[in-house]
Amino acid sequence: MAFAKSNRMPVGALQCENTTMHLLKANDYVAQGIRSKMQQQGTLLINITSSAGSGKTSLMQETARRLKDKIKMAVLVGDLETERDAVRIREAGIPSLQIVTNGVCHLEAQMIQQAFGHIAVEGLDLLFIENVGNLVCPAAFDLGEDYRVTLLASTEGDDKPKKYPRMFLTSELMLVSKADLLPYLPFSVEAAVKDAREVNPEIEALTISSLNGEGMDAWCNWLLERIAAKKAETLAMPAQA
Repeated sequence: MAFAKSNRMPVGALQCENTTMHLLKANDYVAQGIRSKMQQQGTLLINITSSAGSGKTSLMQETARRLKDKIKMAVLVGDLETERDAVRIREAGIPSLQIVTNGVCHLEAQMIQQAFGHIAVEGLDLLFIENVGNLVCPAAFDLGEDYRVTLLASTEGDDKPKKYPRMFLTSELMLVSKADLLPYLPFSVEAAVKDAREVNPEIEALTISSLNGEGMDAWCNWLLERIAAKKAETLAMPAQA
């Protein structure tokens, strides 16, 4: 004999709404405010994402060394603990502020907004956000960026675009990093790019090494072209009353 399940809630139980959806809606609202602020001042905002250890901070250091005398730039760095990455970037000659998330596995738009009170962003040509090392959670959170750039290190394996598709779906550029190690690893750049473009046909791809400089000129030119385009967009905006 089959018995129907009771639809009654047990005493003291609470049916919760989907709080994740509310959180993302609130995040998107703040992100739009950040995007408007960056548009009005003509600052290009780049969200750098990747797994932990794929070379984000090394990329920020080398990019700073190459561009700091050409443009005004800064970096916001997200990590669960310590200020080590921000210190490394400041040693490369540009302002950097560490956002300590205290265990949160991603940056959120409200964290970026709070950081604006502690680092000068007015007048910047380029602001990087170095996200927490994680290919899952950061993919869901818009930070008001113009572009999301995801690093895929040669040491990680070339299968990650299909294993973590949302990150590559929401990115405009994939950087295959640590290219200097490619001769020693079973990593196929062609396979990684193929998988990434099956997830996101519009994604661009560059192969880089912050250590030996491979691809760094192409990366810096990619940035400079988009900085110029952002400035042109801001200049074309109608004056506010």
